Amino acid sequence: MRAALSERVHAWLADKADESILRWIFRLVFVVTIAVLGADLAERAGWLATSDPLSQTEVQQDAPMTDAPPGAPSILAPLIKRLIPLPQPDPALARPISFELGGGGRLLATGTITPGSSQAFAAEVDKHGEYIKTVVLNSPGGAVADALAIGRLIRAHKFATEVEAGKYCASSCPLVFAGGIERRAGERAVIGVHQIAAMRSANGAPRDEMSLGQTISARCERYLAEMGIKLDVWVHAMETPHDRLFIFKPDELKGLNLVTSQPDSAPEKART
Repeated sequence: MRAALSERVHAWLADKADESILRWIFRLVFVVTIAVLGADLAERAGWLATSDPLSQTEVQQDAPMTDAPPGAPSILAPLIKRLIPLPQPDPALARPISFELGGGGRLLATGTITPGSSQAFAAEVDKHGEYIKTVVLNSPGGAVADALAIGRLIRAHKFATEVEAGKYCASSCPLVFAGGIERRAGERAVIGVHQIAAMRSANGAPRDEMSLGQTISARCERYLAEMGIKLDVWVHAMETPHDRLFIFKPDELKGLNLVTSQPDSAPEKART
């Protein structure tokens, strides 16, 4: 059969002039070129799924983080296992942060950090600052600028910070936690970070949003350095998608200087 097909091809070529053969070759090259350009345009426009390995890894990370996704590079497995979907905290934490003065100089700060929370905290400090020794946090985070302002006020007044056993301090809340002159975390306390999500203004272009995100990130890095926290904390934050959470292990909290002592081993100290 192959011989017969070869004979037919040779016979067809023998009957065609060189110009006709070149014309057919040109047509074939033209069709192939159009097909390649069309496929490239469709991929760039998002009509076709990209085959980029990094993009595939990012999509697979949206699955539950209990195990590494099939086919994921082994070097990524430790990081993938550390990321968890952003938990849904107690509904009470969805409300704007509130402050309640408890016994032993403990100010309970519970809820979401919203624009204006730093002013509310400053007012609480003005009223009870001489009595407050420790700010006890249970918060899913929120407004970064207010978190930084609260953390700086905590450090200025030499308050300690604490996340009690089983409680939650995530997103921008660790920035507040970092402000403590002493920083304590109870057993099974959840302390985690992720990327900041800069909000686009009504008239802002995408590049303005990126610029805002970079500015906020630089402010957070400078703040953590001033608070004596190792900047690996922020590296973990910037590597973690904003719909995921990087949870610090107890030894990491100490190694990164986020935690300075344990609640049971460190009695409250009066401010100097």
